[in-house]
Amino acid sequence: MGADHTIIRPWRQIPRRKSRQIMVGNVPVGGDAPITVQSMTNTLTHDADATIAQIRAMEAAGVDIARVSCPDEESTAALSKIVKAVNVPIVADIHFHYRRGIEAAKAGAACLRINPGNIGSPDRVREVIAAAKDNNCAIRIGVNAGSLEKDLLEKYGEPCPDAMLESAQRHIRILEDNDFFNFKISCKASDVFMAVAAYQLLADACDYPLHLGITEAGGLRTGTVKSAIGIGNLLWSGIGDTIRVSLSADPVEEVKVGFDILKSLGLRHRGVNVISCPSCARQQFDVIKTVAVLEEALAHIATPMTVSIIGCVVNGPGEALMTDIGLTGGGRGTHQIYLGGEQHHRIQEGNEDIVSHIVKLVEAKAAEIEASKKAA
Repeated sequence: MGADHTIIRPWRQIPRRKSRQIMVGNVPVGGDAPITVQSMTNTLTHDADATIAQIRAMEAAGVDIARVSCPDEESTAALSKIVKAVNVPIVADIHFHYRRGIEAAKAGAACLRINPGNIGSPDRVREVIAAAKDNNCAIRIGVNAGSLEKDLLEKYGEPCPDAMLESAQRHIRILEDNDFFNFKISCKASDVFMAVAAYQLLADACDYPLHLGITEAGGLRTGTVKSAIGIGNLLWSGIGDTIRVSLSADPVEEVKVGFDILKSLGLRHRGVNVISCPSCARQQFDVIKTVAVLEEALAHIATPMTVSIIGCVVNGPGEALMTDIGLTGGGRGTHQIYLGGEQHHRIQEGNEDIVSHIVKLVEAKAAEIEASKKAA
């Protein structure tokens, strides 16, 4: 029996929290829209060419929304060129300087990341909100455990989920009092427990779309683990409408990890999902090396599909039944290739490079899938 990815498996379905939908440029966030993946540039924003190049690299990895920091007038001056040169909506990260928010909205930012309470007087807040309204610009309220208001820290004694919720509700009221509702909210902390608890409280307290993240999660390995636990926990509970994985690493890696988290929960499918064994003495080829080279070689494939790379016949045939393309290691350097869950042909190691062979099969399958989509 071939692999059938149209089968509905109720135990895999995650009921999502019902949230209102907003638009970030041409990308819907919330409601029944797909959960989007974001990242943030680490170039100097006033270096428009470097920032554009980094965003384009993110786009190649599949990013839906990109954020840039706008700490000074030089940065917002470059924003117009950046917005015109890329294909995804741009979020302008604004802290304290209300004029930067106004400039960013006028320059074409699709969203402003602000804390209304940090912008200054009510008049300044109204000016930023007016600029967002006039330029069809969304807003993200960005609550962070590391920058809570002093009075809340005095009230609660330390950063905690209740303090973060109160901060978020305070900022929500400011926007609502100014008749502005095109916004989403984040409630981030570097502590996984605190972040998850804060988001759970916030999810129960409002219906606005939520931007998930574990802030300052760390380097590529540790940050990925913390983000997968925190963001994954919330997504599994149906909470979350857009995500950003915060890593001390190339922003492209943030995008890749973001999609991997969504793929692991069946919430979003992009690119090849490689299912592979950890390898052992039974392996009939070098699984670890093969998978490392293969994942890099398949990075250009955006079409969703699954590939199993299993070193021996213990689990290889069973895994291949559930994947589009499968490779199972066999004796004497002869390995079995499965297509659509069925045995198709064998490959003799040494006669042809295994990775190149699999890549050709994946590319052919991707072309077939895309052609059927166009014909439908």
